[in-house]
Amino acid sequence: MRILFLTPSQPHTTGNWVSALRQKKELENLGHCVRILEVTEDTAHLEAQANSFAPDIVNALHAYRSGVPWLTCPASQSIPLAVTLTGTDVHQGLDDPQQRPAILQVLARADAILTLCPATRQFLEHTYPALTSKLHHVPPAVDLGAEPFDLRKPWNIPDSAVLFLHPAGIRPVKGNLELLEMFDKVVDSQRCRLAFCGPVLDRDYASRFFSALQKRPWAVHVGEIPHTAMAAVMRQADVILNNSASEGFSNTLLEAGSLGIPILARNIPGNAAAFRPGLQGLVFDTAEQFIRQAIMLAQHPAMRQRFSQPLASSQSMQQEARQMASIFCALKVRRRATIVHPRMDTK
Repeated sequence: MRILFLTPSQPHTTGNWVSALRQKKELENLGHCVRILEVTEDTAHLEAQANSFAPDIVNALHAYRSGVPWLTCPASQSIPLAVTLTGTDVHQGLDDPQQRPAILQVLARADAILTLCPATRQFLEHTYPALTSKLHHVPPAVDLGAEPFDLRKPWNIPDSAVLFLHPAGIRPVKGNLELLEMFDKVVDSQRCRLAFCGPVLDRDYASRFFSALQKRPWAVHVGEIPHTAMAAVMRQADVILNNSASEGFSNTLLEAGSLGIPILARNIPGNAAAFRPGLQGLVFDTAEQFIRQAIMLAQHPAMRQRFSQPLASSQSMQQEARQMASIFCALKVRRRATIVHPRMDTK
């Protein structure tokens, strides 16, 4: 099959791109031809690229930012569409009076809807039962890179310091600034350090974040890390943090869990589905709970050791690719079956 992935125009370290690149690699290993196309405001370019590649299937990663532009292209009328839902689609877009009608139109037009988190599928089945037959839960796989990266020495973080790491793009939904402010009380109780990594995705929010960061010598932003180096980065941390208000599914926590790095994450479905709370780390609902648990993790090496249980993803990259290929192949066959052939005149 020829499969066209549509992904929003974002830094290539974001979850959409990390997923697309992983899936592209494994689908190609299965013999399929895959192209990733960044969606911009230039829909004429999108149409031209689609016509040039001539895909059998289009997979839009992000219903609003990829799926909506695709529906404006004439090619969308004849090519089966799969939509991979993101946390932004489900937890923000469907609550937005401007985005909601457009997202629902994309989902109505889609031939298949892929969800990364089982809770997302359950939500859609309950809220939009007409979509049920299109829904597929595709558990993400883990692809750990081997590129080296020194997280501590360049930023003068001693090996003896308990290092908390927050890997996330800088934008309000990720709660970077709020996490930094909560950490004031953690540092007051225990000598530890806090590191952030990830691209700037909201300039106004990032401006406030970096202003607050400058006032805290125990915290640092180490920049945007290539995904191929993220395994090396996480191995140098003592605890991985997540403070997201919403997540479709946290690939970062899945990767941290596979490495056996203790996790402290906000208690939301997209996080809880990515690791095993109580076995690989802890979840929190309030700032007070976060502060208490972070202090405990900083003070007690035995607790961190207890949560250092490497657990593999529920499926391998090969299994993920095979499941996606099976879904896409069924769409291709179904579309062929619906083509109306002209009837022959037997007179």
